[in-house]
Amino acid sequence: MKRILLSTAAVTVMMLSSCSQQLVRVKPYERGHLANPLMDAGRDPLLLAMTQHAYFSREAAFGGGGVGGGGCGCN
Repeated sequence: MKRILLSTAAVTVMMLSSCSQQLVRVKPYERGHLANPLMDAGRDPLLLAMTQHAYFSREAAFGGGGVGGGGCGCN
């Protein structure tokens, strides 16, 4: 009986410990940093186009990014 009780308690503790969810909230004083133009992922159009081309050349099944061709290299 003691073994069953310990097993049940151990399983319950493991299940409850993995259910935590931390929400990341941006503080009002941190919003100025996120609004900085350097934080914009698309600030350099040439780098963005080259990155998309390299990604879509490798990922033939993924589409809709505006880059022609597939994984075969036939653009």
